Amino acid sequence: MVFSSVIFLCIFLPAVLLGYYILPKKARNCFLLVASLFFYACGGPAHLIWLVASILVNYCFGIIIAKLADREHPADDRGMSAYHPLPQKIVLVLAVVINIGSLLYFKYSGMLIETVNGIFGSSISVPDIILPLGISFYTFQCMSYIIDVYRTEGAVDASGSCRTLYTGNPVKFALYISMFPQLLQGPIIRYPDVKDAIDAPVISADDFTNGIERFITGLARKVIIADTLGLVCDSIFEIQTQYLSPQVAWLGAILYTLQIYFDFAGYTDMAIGLGKFFGVRFRENFNYPYISRSVTEFWRRWHITLSNWFRDYLYIPLGGNRSGNVYVNLLIVFLATGIWHGAAWTFLVWGLWHGVFMLIERFLRGRRLPFRIPHVLASVLKWGYTMLVVTLGWVLFRIEDLRVALSYIRVMFGLESHDYNAFSPGFFLDARLRFFLIIAILCCVPWVEVLPRHIGDRIGQFCGGSAAPARIIRYICLMALFVICFIFIVNSTYSPFIYFRF
Repeated sequence: MVFSSVIFLCIFLPAVLLGYYILPKKARNCFLLVASLFFYACGGPAHLIWLVASILVNYCFGIIIAKLADREHPADDRGMSAYHPLPQKIVLVLAVVINIGSLLYFKYSGMLIETVNGIFGSSISVPDIILPLGISFYTFQCMSYIIDVYRTEGAVDASGSCRTLYTGNPVKFALYISMFPQLLQGPIIRYPDVKDAIDAPVISADDFTNGIERFITGLARKVIIADTLGLVCDSIFEIQTQYLSPQVAWLGAILYTLQIYFDFAGYTDMAIGLGKFFGVRFRENFNYPYISRSVTEFWRRWHITLSNWFRDYLYIPLGGNRSGNVYVNLLIVFLATGIWHGAAWTFLVWGLWHGVFMLIERFLRGRRLPFRIPHVLASVLKWGYTMLVVTLGWVLFRIEDLRVALSYIRVMFGLESHDYNAFSPGFFLDARLRFFLIIAILCCVPWVEVLPRHIGDRIGQFCGGSAAPARIIRYICLMALFVICFIFIVNSTYSPFIYFRF
């Protein structure tokens, strides 16, 4: 079941909202948990088994780590409560190994076996493993919970009392992991961010209204922009590279660059909107990444929760900027980022591709050119460089066969001869695609911020709805947008969510 389906919009979501608000507050978490597990099971009952197993195993690890902290001893001179670090650390390592091991088994065992067969000429059979939906997202949430419990237990706050993150309620932990708005594609949430909302959700009329607006905006990004561009994009990438012209290859790369952004950002907007219906505020996951003027800035704006996860749980423990080799630490993080996304060499190369440019930018940081470039021109050149790196990276991300991906990139730059041009750019770039392409490009820019202040303030006032007429007009536009989205949903059979496979 996907958010952009008639079943979800007309049956599942109204039923869940009705049941949630009718039931007494004490029963709401249980109801939402059952609804979330049902939502997940619609993608395949077999997937549900591993999700439930992951919840139970990690909940037990949380109990063990929390109980190993001896809260009976008073805090010492340094403000730390006495506890047993070694047993806790052993349990933590075991929990992390089991979680990472599950990812290796489900996502990478086939790739590893094929690689071994290719290197050693062996004939080990590749097991037919069904990849559980969203396993990368909820596994990272499980690990963040376990690590945060380990870091928090035994520490004291300013008042001298022992702080605790551990939840003794299995329903609350299961709901944290399986909450249906963010279960399949994120954003990756941490238990401290949603703990209060799960314990005692506070839902106001403004939150509910803002949730509706955010959901409709995300739905429009997904079904109107991403799906329209993606349909043509898929047609281009299905053509063999020897029949592609550089112009068509560039068109395909640009379309995919826009599709993956509006697909993933649209899902995140819908997830954030749905969370507000239940009093949960998810972190933002995108901040207009295609206006970035460096690869470093791009990763501050793209998939923010994943970047923060790797920063807090991998980069900083490796030493971060303070100890060890910073360049090695960065390269390890981006290698892990590529591997996280999938079991193909193109994902690994994609991660290293971004990592190398991050290293170059870090090395050049603070260095001045021997000549001066006007500020506007410099900004344009930086933006062009960043988008070139990002777009070429998306080609590696889109095509899972590394040889085909490199061949596609060579075609883009006219470095590979081809038999003949099977299609011209005009075959794909009709009036409809041109219209939605322009809309997509315009929607990549935060106009409230880039326009002159007085114009931006007026747009912000309209979007915020501070005045009654502006609020009414905005609501009418949102309802019209929802109707248009519904028409697109009914009339289309193409609505893939790219990040479902991760």
